[in-house]
Amino acid sequence: MTRHHLPSGTTSGLDFLIPDNWSADQALAVVELIDDLRERICMHYQFALHELLHEQRAPPVIPHLSDGDDPF
Repeated sequence: MTRHHLPSGTTSGLDFLIPDNWSADQALAVVELIDDLRERICMHYQFALHELLHEQRAPPVIPHLSDGDDPF
């Protein structure tokens, strides 16, 4: 079974199975529902999500070195 890379980075856990017999209309309805849900969540938690993503994606903080300190 091929594992797809998810935006969350999740690589293990329970597989979420999507029926392979959905019509294009059914698939579009689910995509639109997910888009609407994402938009509502982002509107409500906009600033908190921005801060959390910034913290998670920021480079690690290196302690300040005094002049003459050799990190190696």
